[in-house]
Amino acid sequence: MIRIGVDFGGTKIEAAALDAGGAIVARLRRPNPGAYEPALSVVAKLVAAVEAEAGGRAARIGVGMPGSISPTTGLIRNANSVWLNGERFGQDLEAALARPVRLANDANCLALSEAADGAGAGAGVVFAAILGTGCGGGVVVDGRLLEGRNGVAGEWGHTPLPWPTAQEHPGPACWCGRRGCLETWISGPALAADHGTGLVAPEIIAQARQGAPGALASLQRYVDRLGRALAVVADLIDPDVIVLGGGMSNVAELYEQLPAAIAPHVFADGFDTPVRAAVHGDSSGVRGAAWLWPPEAP
Repeated sequence: MIRIGVDFGGTKIEAAALDAGGAIVARLRRPNPGAYEPALSVVAKLVAAVEAEAGGRAARIGVGMPGSISPTTGLIRNANSVWLNGERFGQDLEAALARPVRLANDANCLALSEAADGAGAGAGVVFAAILGTGCGGGVVVDGRLLEGRNGVAGEWGHTPLPWPTAQEHPGPACWCGRRGCLETWISGPALAADHGTGLVAPEIIAQARQGAPGALASLQRYVDRLGRALAVVADLIDPDVIVLGGGMSNVAELYEQLPAAIAPHVFADGFDTPVRAAVHGDSSGVRGAAWLWPPEAP
């Protein structure tokens, strides 16, 4: 028996086949064409290719994606790949793949994967944050995704930066139409925009490690803002573990500096919640998508 997960990202689409134990036995990636119908075609071709490589067929497909499904309309909303918004993505994928499909936000898939057998294994409450080209969050409680009455649980990236300074208010404009969303402060592009020299995030981190004062100051501001943002998560749900995924999760300095950046803002007399990197790294999203269907699902 195999299960298939699809990580539908803004720049790439990845499909993977997992065996019964959760090991990836086939995995393929293609660029996201950035248009609706061509993207559906890419998903169908990737699923067929990984099934051929794995030597089996999955009865159901799980897909992690940006944004979420409106419980009111069934349409995609809040996706930073804005051409997905307003589409019946789940139904169209089911037609393209000729089988049932479950969709979930990509940060939810990260959380589900890491809670199952990753950095949050064995924890009761797991908060997972994607810090990449965008910013999002997902919550798993006792092994189950928390999606909420309105389907927006964990939409952390479009909450405002907490305790902004005068220089931070009202914040940069966000693609969602608001200003000062966390995505404009703690994503990878946000670090680059704040640094302001045209360098991308990995180049800024490299300079900081070489002791460049400007890059060190930019990294310090980033850690401070991320610490404030995670302190609010601690106050709201007090997770047993915080897991970071996405490109910025590869910055080792975060795990050294974040506990001290979070603690002063938490409304408690102590803070000892571990902050960990996603064990499965870039595979977390596609693995979580594959686990959207429980083993006993018909």
